[in-house]
Amino acid sequence: MKAESIPTRNGFGDEIAQLGHENEDIVVVDVDIGKSCRTDKFRAELPEQYLNVGIAEQNAAGVAAGLATCGKIPFVVTYAVFGALRMAEMIRQEICYPELNVKIACSHGGLTPANDGASHQSIEDMGVLRTLPNMTVIMPADYNATRKLVREAAEFDGPIYLRFTRDGIPQIYNEDVEFEIGKAHQIQDGSDIAIVANGDTVHLAIDAAEELKNKGLSARVLDMHTIKPIDEEAIKDIINNIGKIITVEDHNILNGLGSAVSEIIAEEGKGKLKRIGVQDQFGQSAPYERLLEMNGITVDNIVETALNFEN
Repeated sequence: MKAESIPTRNGFGDEIAQLGHENEDIVVVDVDIGKSCRTDKFRAELPEQYLNVGIAEQNAAGVAAGLATCGKIPFVVTYAVFGALRMAEMIRQEICYPELNVKIACSHGGLTPANDGASHQSIEDMGVLRTLPNMTVIMPADYNATRKLVREAAEFDGPIYLRFTRDGIPQIYNEDVEFEIGKAHQIQDGSDIAIVANGDTVHLAIDAAEELKNKGLSARVLDMHTIKPIDEEAIKDIINNIGKIITVEDHNILNGLGSAVSEIIAEEGKGKLKRIGVQDQFGQSAPYERLLEMNGITVDNIVETALNFEN
């Protein structure tokens, strides 16, 4: 039976509303796209904890920073392309530099804006924000993972960037799964190759590992939901015990998950890596699945890459 597909933005919307009821210090700072980012439930149920600053993302960052200095836990909510890029200077100067407890919670990450075109497809966001000191960068893999990691983020003291999908992605985890920020979640073990993915590509890694099993290759699969701080221990274990890694991401292969893993490999001085992701090009206006195919972010390409991985 095929798993149900749910956008991870839905998980955010459900969890932030529940958290708001539990903690009156949690505040949503919206930039007038609450319906798309799923904060309409929060707005309806907790109007005293909700601010809509209008289409003014940079102002939202400043408002959130001010709220954080007063003991509030603000979640700035917008699209990834605006939250990570238009707000970048304000995040750097007003949130990360003073290390304030602000969460940037963004829907429409990666290629999932699809038919909206390149202007709305945020393929650089995680890379840009992982270079900022004091910033934590997270992308959950499904609805339940999103709910758990949003809760973890609310309890974490410091700046966090959370990236969600617009499109539905298959359910992987049940409600009982637990996650720890900065700690990879191992989905299955393997001895021949490791596939490290995050967000909407994790289900592709799982399907590829199943196909590889049928072809006689044992694949370890890791959900690297946090790319900063990345789980160095998990990567080093792969380097020392398997030696071959494929990273899969809905992000530019430059400065994202693949780059973060390659930095560890370079410092260790051993291990081999193949990166699958957006091939340093802008997207187009096309269906989400077609955009993935155009960049080789597919089960077939993961399998072929693993089978052709040089010894």
